[in-house]
Amino acid sequence: MSFYWIKTNAVIKKIFSKYVWHIPNKEKIVYLTFDDGPTPEITEWTLSQLQKYEAKATFFCIGNNIEKHPGIFAKIIQEGHSLGNHTFNHLNGWKTATKAYLKNANLCEEQIRKHSIKNSHPKLFRPPYGRIKPSQTKALRKMGYKIIMWDVLSADFDTEVSPEQCLENVLKNVESGSIIVFHDSVKAFQNLEFTLPKTLEFLQENKYKCLPIHIE
Repeated sequence: MSFYWIKTNAVIKKIFSKYVWHIPNKEKIVYLTFDDGPTPEITEWTLSQLQKYEAKATFFCIGNNIEKHPGIFAKIIQEGHSLGNHTFNHLNGWKTATKAYLKNANLCEEQIRKHSIKNSHPKLFRPPYGRIKPSQTKALRKMGYKIIMWDVLSADFDTEVSPEQCLENVLKNVESGSIIVFHDSVKAFQNLEFTLPKTLEFLQENKYKCLPIHIE
């Protein structure tokens, strides 16, 4: 199993302060995010759960998936969620030359703009795997992107993590301002199906509001 942290350490946040790790507030607002969609049935199920609990979220979409499933992508927009760029082919920035990485990110942006109203969404970018080179970060920031990381990682993508552990990862670490990562993907669905409804129920019972990320 690859190394990753569930709760992002304050030292990491300070060292990489140009990234957005959380959004501090005193209103018990949290930010649910979903990576890797849109995915048939799974993204639609995710949207139905969010609607049930009157929660809004941010979807970091893969451009290739937008191209294949524009109807599902349109539904994300119609239901009031915000969008983010997750590259066109889910590239690992550490293993990709900067020029190729930026070209791939631009392909994703083209799909986002093609299927949404121009300039109707903030320019948010989340690097797949959380892996991105300083040169890639610098170029994306010059292009107007905010690099969105996370405060809490559910680890729903990890098939060695049980649904119960996935839920515990979230509930033990969430706090006001947390950016929480889930995945609306086939690989993650077993964990997501168990964890998301219980997370939404917990947040509602504890008076948290779930809002989409909007950073200008």
